[in-house]
Amino acid sequence: MTAQRTDWKNRQNRDGGWAYNKGCSWTEPTVLVLLAQSVTQVDSESFAAGLRFLRSTERVDGGWSPQPAVAESTWVTALVALLPEEAIGAQRLERALTWLEGQTGRESSWSFRLRQMIAGNEEKYPVGWPWFPGAAAWVIPTSLGILAFGRALSRGGNGKLRERVELGKEFLFSRMCADGGWNHGSNKALGRDGDSYPETTGIALAALHRGPVPAQIERAKTAARRHLATCRTAEGNAWLRMGLSAHGESVHSQSEPAPRTTIDAALIAIASAERNPLLS
Repeated sequence: MTAQRTDWKNRQNRDGGWAYNKGCSWTEPTVLVLLAQSVTQVDSESFAAGLRFLRSTERVDGGWSPQPAVAESTWVTALVALLPEEAIGAQRLERALTWLEGQTGRESSWSFRLRQMIAGNEEKYPVGWPWFPGAAAWVIPTSLGILAFGRALSRGGNGKLRERVELGKEFLFSRMCADGGWNHGSNKALGRDGDSYPETTGIALAALHRGPVPAQIERAKTAARRHLATCRTAEGNAWLRMGLSAHGESVHSQSEPAPRTTIDAALIAIASAERNPLLS
């Protein structure tokens, strides 16, 4: 596929960051634009300004916040950890990974499990990542955590991260919907099987790209192909293509939806590039 060319500098805010669409800069779209640039065409001035903006969202605990005005580190730390090490610096990357290593969903805490045992519920809760500290684990932050740790391991990072990657994968498999894909969290609601969504199915499938290929992966690929045939959003389309290509499938979308946001444009550029910066 041919990577998409976008005038990122023209979309860039004066503080160096990018908005979701219009308005103030945020960490998520800024990181995705920088990742898109890294596999398409880097504008050195624009890229450096984006990194300067990201330093304004770095927090003293080693994590990163969604926006300069937000004091708490959140899930966006995993996105930052996917940037090239030479871009954010080895020390910042190590601090981000350490922060991520310390984050688990609320259902993984000893206090929560103790309350469940007292109530007679001994269900096992796999360890995933939450959107923000103290909350329950969800599919997207868990998928990004797996991808960030996978990148670190490919660079020869701390081997202890491997166990957390495997636990994260267990979490994703435990949340797989009956149709083979994923939605944002629980695979059941009010006793009913939940439906999967395009973007969450694609990102979970991308996160599960390393290791053996169990039967669940084949079900997930089938679900992804089904979603891709009807998906009308650029974000969902891009994630589905990335998820399938992560498992060796050459994907050509017959009708690529037009991007409506900065994130849409960045994800399409990444999905169309010869190398996926999220995976290697």
